[in-house]
Amino acid sequence: MKRRTLLSGLLAAPALPLLTANAQAADAFHESTVQALDLSPDYWRDKISEAAWKVLFEEDTERPRSSPLDKLYDDGTYVCAACQLPLFLSEHKFDSGTGWPSFTQPIAGHMGTKQDYALIWPRTEYHCGRCGGHQGHVFNDGPPPRGERWCNNGVALKFIAAGEPLPALRGDA
Repeated sequence: MKRRTLLSGLLAAPALPLLTANAQAADAFHESTVQALDLSPDYWRDKISEAAWKVLFEEDTERPRSSPLDKLYDDGTYVCAACQLPLFLSEHKFDSGTGWPSFTQPIAGHMGTKQDYALIWPRTEYHCGRCGGHQGHVFNDGPPPRGERWCNNGVALKFIAAGEPLPALRGDA
């Protein structure tokens, strides 16, 4: 082990209790109130595109500006691409300039959150409360009044225009 790596680790050790406290607070931030499905990720493999499966069930991220949903501002509802649970209303969508569809808030009770340390510093990751599919990350740099930016992978969503019936929920095996 290199001395620099060891020293960096020792210097970061005092921050671990703070990161743990942050994780517990963020996990309690949004808890799903919908009935979770007890299905393996493989259940969804032949029901959605390969790109959607990788994002939803392997926590991949699509390239910025690759989703047509990023610039779509029609009235309607955004549902989970896997189980069809409504997740966002179009009235809460805004242009964040990030290249991913962004919202100021989800539909209450339809998301669960957890801490993600993939980039070293903690981020709050959110998932569909029904199928557990990874949707994106929530940040505290959004517009007033809530100040939240729910940054979503477009491939993890399906848009249903206002006036169109919402699709039946999938996954009730």
